[in-house]
Amino acid sequence: MTSADPVRTTVHLVRHGEVHNPDRVLYGRLPGYGLSDLGREMARLAAAHLAERDVVEVVSSPLERAQQTARPIAEAHELPVGTDERLTEAENAFEGRNVAGGKGLLREPRMFKYFLNPTKPSWGEPYVDLARRMRAAIDDARARSRGHESVLVSHQAPIWICRCALEGRRLWHDPRRRECTLASVTSLTYADDHLESIDYAEPAASLLAQAVPGAGA
Repeated sequence: MTSADPVRTTVHLVRHGEVHNPDRVLYGRLPGYGLSDLGREMARLAAAHLAERDVVEVVSSPLERAQQTARPIAEAHELPVGTDERLTEAENAFEGRNVAGGKGLLREPRMFKYFLNPTKPSWGEPYVDLARRMRAAIDDARARSRGHESVLVSHQAPIWICRCALEGRRLWHDPRRRECTLASVTSLTYADDHLESIDYAEPAASLLAQAVPGAGA
């Protein structure tokens, strides 16, 4: 590398593995929702995918499922797991409710007000705020790991909304079309301060068909 060459830094955004959620509620930020046995295997596959990378830090959302996903990744690199509140799940007014297929919500007229503006969205944390906090966490991570790689373990909505913002897409979207499966890895590579590429991988693809359908991220 010469003095004119850019310094490349990669930040990997990892979604947690499957959660034990037999009642299929939207668990959001509720405590007590950890990984299922399948989710722990997904976390191991994510760790194997990143094992040969030049990872110098692993930072996680404070929520249990993210911390459990981060642990084998950190162990593979002999690193501690840091915690960053900015990586946490999005706020959601439907937290704790059974929303699979929307049926549970349609039985509660008092919840209808939260459907008024899906572009914001009216049911929870504004997309622009979600993107802003994730980008701030990413910027701090790449400053700490300049010339190397960081792993940030988060949740589907924060990762996907941040990716949309980075790619210049509209933030309002159909959640069913998110490219952010369980234990997936979205890798952001920067040349100095310029975002050079966004890559996506699904280390746990072989296990996805076994995952129990349900609400939550």
